[in-house]
Amino acid sequence: MSKTFRVIDLRQSVETETLVVADTPDAAAHQVLGIEIVRGGNKRALVAKVYSESETGLSMVRLYARAAGRSIART
Repeated sequence: MSKTFRVIDLRQSVETETLVVADTPDAAAHQVLGIEIVRGGNKRALVAKVYSESETGLSMVRLYARAAGRSIART
């Protein structure tokens, strides 16, 4: 189910904001940034904050650049 997400790009000194329709916050950030991202990481690797709104309120997800040479864990 697609939702509208507000993606804040934190890679530059001036933050940019983009609205995008996607299934997940991760997919929204990937559409905007065009890089591999993960939900956990070092503060220095923080590249985006993604906001969405629902009946229960506003939620935010922090996304980090995936470290080179690291694979994404599969469960």
